[in-house]
Amino acid sequence: RKTRKKIFLIYLLSLDVCSISVLHNDFKINGCSDTEKESVCGSDGEEIWHADFIQQMGVNTLPDFADALRFPGFYESSIAAQEACKQNLAVCIKAYKSPPEEMDPPETSIYPKNDVQLGVENSLVCHVTGFFPPPVNISWTKNNVVVTEGESLSRYRPRNDGTFHIFSSVDIVPEERDIYSCTVNHRALQGQAQTKIWETTAVSPRLGPAVFFFFFSEEIIVTL
Repeated sequence: RKTRKKIFLIYLLSLDVCSISVLHNDFKINGCSDTEKESVCGSDGEEIWHADFIQQMGVNTLPDFADALRFPGFYESSIAAQEACKQNLAVCIKAYKSPPEEMDPPETSIYPKNDVQLGVENSLVCHVTGFFPPPVNISWTKNNVVVTEGESLSRYRPRNDGTFHIFSSVDIVPEERDIYSCTVNHRALQGQAQTKIWETTAVSPRLGPAVFFFFFSEEIIVTL
């Protein structure tokens, strides 16, 4: 059976803005494949706005300011850009005769957002980077139980080499010997999911009650 290969088409607008001898790099990305679409604006590698095509609205991801920034017309222009992207995607697929899809596997790391204290709210961050094309699937477990609450996911962010990275985080209240895992699936892994483990273990009392070691390990899970 013939399978049509996917092409991920990206439009990248990059602007260098100089103000008082400080150089900032602003960008806007419109990307699409035959199953995915994304529109993101940002500055210095950080997202400031994205289009939520499911909720049919633009989302400002900047922190709250006294005078909030507005993005009038951005969502409407993103819809128009997606229509153009789909048309150009079809032209590219035909012109290049459905070339084999290029894929790069992700690299994954896991770490706490803040210094860890037992019983104190914190967040675990799973950073997935170096993959192409989107999407990736990220899931969490706590003590071998799937986590279904307190998760958040960033937008896909481009890297200078043409690959992407993304952050997933989960809210935690760490207790001694809790074990968390972040599992990542991507087509380039060919059924071998990447899993990173984060574990908190108290050390000997003579080193002080507030001192802990954090152990990181990696597993490869093969899905048949």
